[in-house]
Amino acid sequence: MGWVLVSSLIIFLYFLLHFPSYNCLLCNPHDKYALLQLKNSFFVNSSFHFLLEYDPCFSHSSKTKSWKNITDCCGWDGITCDTKSGHVIGLHLYCSDLRGLIPQCLATFPSLWALDLQDNNLHGSIPDNFSKGNSFETLKLNGNQLKGPLPRSLAHCTKFEVLDLENNNIEDTFPYWLETLPNLQVLSLRSNKFHGVITSFGTKLPFPSLKIFDISDNYFTGPLPISYIHNFQGMNVNDNQTGLKYLGKNSLYNDSIVIVMKGLYMELARILTICTSIDLSNNMFEGEISTVIGELHSLKGLNLSHNRITGTIPLSLGNLSNLEWLDLSWNQLKGEIPMALTNLNFLAVLNLSQNQFKGMIPKGGQFNTFENDSYVGNPMLCGIPLSKSCKENEEKSPYSTLDKEESGFGWKSVVVGYACGMIFGIILGCNVFFIGKPQLLARLVERVLNVRLIRPTSRKPTNCWKRIRLT
Repeated sequence: MGWVLVSSLIIFLYFLLHFPSYNCLLCNPHDKYALLQLKNSFFVNSSFHFLLEYDPCFSHSSKTKSWKNITDCCGWDGITCDTKSGHVIGLHLYCSDLRGLIPQCLATFPSLWALDLQDNNLHGSIPDNFSKGNSFETLKLNGNQLKGPLPRSLAHCTKFEVLDLENNNIEDTFPYWLETLPNLQVLSLRSNKFHGVITSFGTKLPFPSLKIFDISDNYFTGPLPISYIHNFQGMNVNDNQTGLKYLGKNSLYNDSIVIVMKGLYMELARILTICTSIDLSNNMFEGEISTVIGELHSLKGLNLSHNRITGTIPLSLGNLSNLEWLDLSWNQLKGEIPMALTNLNFLAVLNLSQNQFKGMIPKGGQFNTFENDSYVGNPMLCGIPLSKSCKENEEKSPYSTLDKEESGFGWKSVVVGYACGMIFGIILGCNVFFIGKPQLLARLVERVLNVRLIRPTSRKPTNCWKRIRLT
């Protein structure tokens, strides 16, 4: 039996040396103690999700149930540890029925780079003790009841790639002080109480890496934030320049984000860097759509609906060759729908309803696939797929009216000119032939018409045609 034990030991050592991932991963004792303190600071309400009409966490249970002192914390649910140091680098407690305040200690974990507390019942404010030099790359606090304002110490998270704070009660102005973060790719502030005019801090290249910009369902006012949009360097590159890369360099955790497309909430798992979108809907923005948006060549989605935007659709939107959804509904836009939009070969969702557009709906490309609901609420629009047909002459030549106006000659001018010329000709003829005919004119008429004109002997009025006889 001795040789069997020796052989087993040799095989075990072989796998231990050649496959280091099989090593027993021991949690850092300081991190384990902090996690147990964290567990005790939360109140777990397992019946919370049953109170909701729609619950995204219905199939989830509290992850802290597996957190016990007698086990290694690297094996606990929702915990990701560094394979070498044993430090906790990821804390993923989404949908864990947690209730209470966010402990201050979470902001001071030395190696924590991903903190996901979304879809719980947390309240209070976000901790304001994020220290300089921290490792945070992902912070997801969406789907809670957090209040504002935002802590300025978030600007210390210089490695941020994802900041998702949507669906809370945060009340603040736009956090312009985040524009200096060099790696921030996702900023979602949707469904909060942010307000005021969005102004830039003056950074030369604000938000240089931003891919997803969602500030919808807030109370922002003033013009569209063109100073930011113009400098979204991460959105003005083509797909072949970026490649198929995923957010987050650590393969142990895959980021996801929820976007709104045609009124539906869609979760994008393993966010692609080329999945770029701007959502400014449901605010109080005013003014016109700037042509600079057409420079964001990698843009996939643009939602400016439910604002107070005026003017026309800029032709530059036809340059967004990668655009897949466009929502400009419920604004005060006017004019004709540009034919340039038919060049968008990937456009799958279009909503131009409830505006003041006029004229014929463009034909061709993806426009042949859109239905009536894309255009409702524009009484001056006509053509397929609407039931209102355009006039025949407008369909043949939309510029026919313009051409007539530019020519300066209408039917009224022709009639007036013809009548005046006819009267003048009769008077002149009678005077020439019966009062005194100029010799040169008479000879010319006799030669051209092959007739002989006879001078009357009497000056009494008579019919002109009787004084002409054929020779």
